[in-house]
Amino acid sequence: MSESQPALPAPDCPLCDRLVGYRQNNQAAHPAWYNGAVPSFGSLDATLLVVGLAPGVRGANRTGRPFTGDYAGVLLYQTLLKFGRATGNYGADPADGMALVDTRVTNAVRCVPLANLPTPAEISTCNRFLMAELAAMPRLRAILALGGVAHKAVLRARGLRASHVPFQHGVLHRLADGLVLADSYHVSRLNTNTGRLTTAMFETVVGDILKAIT
Repeated sequence: MSESQPALPAPDCPLCDRLVGYRQNNQAAHPAWYNGAVPSFGSLDATLLVVGLAPGVRGANRTGRPFTGDYAGVLLYQTLLKFGRATGNYGADPADGMALVDTRVTNAVRCVPLANLPTPAEISTCNRFLMAELAAMPRLRAILALGGVAHKAVLRARGLRASHVPFQHGVLHRLADGLVLADSYHVSRLNTNTGRLTTAMFETVVGDILKAIT
């Protein structure tokens, strides 16, 4: 792992009052859950970073690992396993033994938001952690943004204007700093159930981004 460690939020990060209040409510209702700012999963030496929106209340907020414990992780991790970017099996539990290969997974907002929707102020406040994380990944070559919020958060963290690089599913953007930014609709149950995002569509995006950096 890289010797450069980013300044990531502590589990009890105090920066966003609304998220802190929601976290405390969840801690009272479910004391056995993780209930904190969820750390990233995977090595800082990875060449690929996957950025989602935020932890799900019964997913990563419960388990403490991004995209783990609810439906969103099924398509993401099964696809990474298929393309050799993970080993083992996804069991929706941090103790499932699955490991990422040259890949890291994180979220634009690290604490679970109410109704799965962070406010613009919360996204902006948490962007400092994504910015630090990107700076601490010396081998990073590509970022897969899951949804428009993640897309804009990545651009903000790189000092780029979102209006200059619009989100569009399936498009690979080559940023001025050399990074490849690939866009996909989020791997949420809503998107997959409605057919907005199919397994084939997501696998195409992942395949395209891997081809672009190999």
